[in-house]
Amino acid sequence: MDPSTAFIKNEFLANDILLTDEQASQFKEYYEMLIETNKVMNLTAVTEFEDVVRKHFIDSVMIKGKFSVEKIRSVVDIGTGAGFPGIPLKIVYPHISLTLVDSLGKRVRFLQDVMDRLKLTDTVAVHSRSEDLARNKKYREKFDLCTARAVAAMNVLSEYCLPYVKAGGYFAAYKSGNIEEEIGNAGKAVAVLGGKIESADVFDFYDMKRSIVLVKKIKNTPAKYPRKAGLPSKNPIGSEN
Repeated sequence: MDPSTAFIKNEFLANDILLTDEQASQFKEYYEMLIETNKVMNLTAVTEFEDVVRKHFIDSVMIKGKFSVEKIRSVVDIGTGAGFPGIPLKIVYPHISLTLVDSLGKRVRFLQDVMDRLKLTDTVAVHSRSEDLARNKKYREKFDLCTARAVAAMNVLSEYCLPYVKAGGYFAAYKSGNIEEEIGNAGKAVAVLGGKIESADVFDFYDMKRSIVLVKKIKNTPAKYPRKAGLPSKNPIGSEN
C-alpha cells in the first residue's frame, strides 16, 4: 500500500471509520482529481493532502456520530460544490442512493467525472438551483436525508433543503463553530417548512470547532415553498417585513 492510501486509512480509523483498501484508493483518486481540476476551476481553498483528507473527506462523514447513516437509503446534497459531504458519504456508505445538486454547470460536470472514475453506482449530479429543483415532483419530499455544508445561514438553508425531505426523514446542516444565534434565527423557518430541530452539537475536530444541526421532517412542506430562486436568501422566512 502506498503512503497516501495508508495515511487515508489511518486517519479515518482514528475517527472510528474502517475503510477497505478500495475505499481508501477511491479517496486518493478523488483528491488527485480535485487538485488537478482546482487548477482551472475554483473548487477549494484547502489543497494540502493531509488537510483535504481531514477537513473535507473525514469532516463530511462526521454525521455518523449523530445519525445512523446505515439506516437511510436516499441522500440529496444541496449546493454540493466539489462534492462535500455527498461523495465522501457515498464512498464510506456505498448502499446509499446519492443525488448531488449544484447551480454551476462546470462543477456538475466535474462531479460526474468523479463518480464515473470512482465507479460510484446509483448516483446522479443535477445542474439546478435548489429552489427550482424542489418544485419538481421527481425530487420533492423524496429523500431520507438532505445534507448541506457551508452553503447558507440556517433560516435560508432550511428553505433550500427541507422541501426535499420526506416526512420522517432528516436534514443535516454542517456548520462551523458556535451556531446558537443562527439556530435561534431559524426557528420560525424550520417550523413553517415542516421541520423540528432535533439536535445541534458542537464538537472539536482537529483544529476546528464544528457543528451538525439535525432537523427532523415532521410534516410536509407547504406547497408555496420554496419560493422562487433568490427570494429565500434575500428575504428569509421569519425576517419578512
